[in-house]
This record gives sequence, C-alpha cells and structure tokens, in this order.
Amino acid sequence: MESLLALEMVRVTEAAALACARFMGRGDVMEADRAAVESMRRTMDDVEMRGSIVIGEGERDKAPMLYIGESVGQQKPDQVEIDIAVDPLEGTNLVANGQANAITVLAASERGGLLNAPDTYLEKLCVGPIVAGSVDIRESPTANIGRIATALGRRVNDITVVILDRPRHETLIAEVRATGARIKLISDGDLSAAISCAVSGTGVHAVMGIGGAPEGVLTAAALRCLGGEIQARFRFRNDDERARAAVMGHEDESRVFYTEDLAPGENLVFSATGVTDGDLLHGVRFFGGGARTHSLVMGYQTKQVRFVDTVHMFDRDRPPSVRL
Repeated sequence: MESLLALEMVRVTEAAALACARFMGRGDVMEADRAAVESMRRTMDDVEMRGSIVIGEGERDKAPMLYIGESVGQQKPDQVEIDIAVDPLEGTNLVANGQANAITVLAASERGGLLNAPDTYLEKLCVGPIVAGSVDIRESPTANIGRIATALGRRVNDITVVILDRPRHETLIAEVRATGARIKLISDGDLSAAISCAVSGTGVHAVMGIGGAPEGVLTAAALRCLGGEIQARFRFRNDDERARAAVMGHEDESRVFYTEDLAPGENLVFSATGVTDGDLLHGVRFFGGGARTHSLVMGYQTKQVRFVDTVHMFDRDRPPSVRL
C-alpha cells in the first residue's frame, strides 16, 4: 500500500505546487492559497482510496474544501481507508512575496495514524536522526543546545537553530544567542525547516519555538520517516482553543507529545513539492509548453526517501500550429 500511495501523493503535491507557483511574487496571498487548495482537492478525487482529511484548512464552516472530516478520493467500497493531513501551501506569504522555501505538503496513513490536532499552537523542538533521543523539551534551550552539540560532536557555536521571527520568541532568541549558537530566523515555514534539520548537508541542526499544531503533525510524519524527532506541547492562545482541544482529548497543556504520538501510523507516507526555491527543494520552473517540479516523497515501512524531479509536458499533444 505504501509504495503505491507514495506515487499518488506526490502527484497531488505536484499539482498543488504547479497551480500556486504562478502567483509567485504577485502579492496575492489568498489567490495563491486558493489555487493550491483547489488543485490539491481536484487531484485527490482521482486517487483510488477512501480518504478522510484529519488535518486540513479548518472546520467545514470556515473552509469550502479540504476541511477536517471531508471525504476525498474515489470512495469505492473496496478501496483502502486512509487518513490525510495536508498543508496545500506552507508559506503563502513566501509565495506572494517571491521568497524561498514555500512548499506544498501532504501526509497519509492508515486510519488513526495521524493525530487529529486542533488549529492552535505547539511549542516544538525538532532534531535530526543523530540527535534523536538526546533532547528534552522540558529542559531549557541552553541545556538542549548543549545536548545537540554533544550528540553531533560539535562545538556549540557550530550549531544552527532555526526559529520563527515572531515577537513571542524574543526570550528564546536571546537565550539561544547567549549560548553562542547560530540562529537562522525565518519569516514562515517551520515545517520545511524541520525537514531540513533531519537531512544531512542542509546546515540546520534544530528547530525551536512555537508554531502551528497542524504543521506539527505533518512534521512528525516527515521526521518519523527520516528517523528524526519532534517533541511538542500545546500552547493555546485563548479559552476557545482550549475548549476545542478538550473536545479532541487534548486538555493537558503539560503533556509532551513525541514523534510517535503525533504520527503513530505504521504505513506513513509523506510528500512535499517545492513551490519556490529553498534549502531542500527547487521551486517550480516553467518553460515553453511545460514545467519542472522537485519533490521529496518518503515511506516509513519501505524506508525509502526519494527526490523526484518531474517534467510536466502541458502541450505535448497539441498540433504544432497552436503551440505557444
């Protein structure tokens, strides 16, 4: 199931990337996101599965499609049941402003294989395979940076930590700077950064700070496939979010969620396609009559990590007289 599903899922993220990449640098956040959502949803309808969205664009009353609980795929009785988590465009601002590291993302698993997380925030600590098992989110950033350096056999000032550039992170940034570690501040896209910390050669060693809970589940799926680790705790912004989380069984803000808690599935598949050029993936490149995409697709059971370079020939079958 996993190998076949991986090929279908990369087709879905590719379609979303192709659709929203045309809005790069045009300053239109809403249209870029709409294009990604509509294309991803339309492509899913062709997939031979009985899928259900568990992480999506929000509740039904706020999102016209890819909302939590929506059924996707062909929905035939003999087809496999799977849960799906999506971020049709991680980095809407990045695309609108023509900046790096925007991606389209999807994770899939057997039913119950992805945590149904409320649309709130998580405090996150993400590390790669070598460091996995060596950190503890309940400890201070200073202590964890020391543990990361020890596990990697590096000096602290050789460690690079990615942090979202937000006012809420002023104290965290100050503490990390005080350790002597290097910081890479990003405007958006902590999911892409978390994947990078688990891939050798990217120069990223950890991600720290508070970001979206839905992105945390997608991060867990990716890091589980790569052998990395995420630790997380809910950080609710208001009583309404606390109430909604309690309905889902997530009322304990002190509980630490580990990689296997957020993405416990045994048949996990993760796919991401670059929209704009980034640290890990190339963005969509258009040419006369087609485009080229660059994707990362992984399977937990198959232990395979593939970089997929695809050429899409839009007008291959058109008569020469009408080629553009």
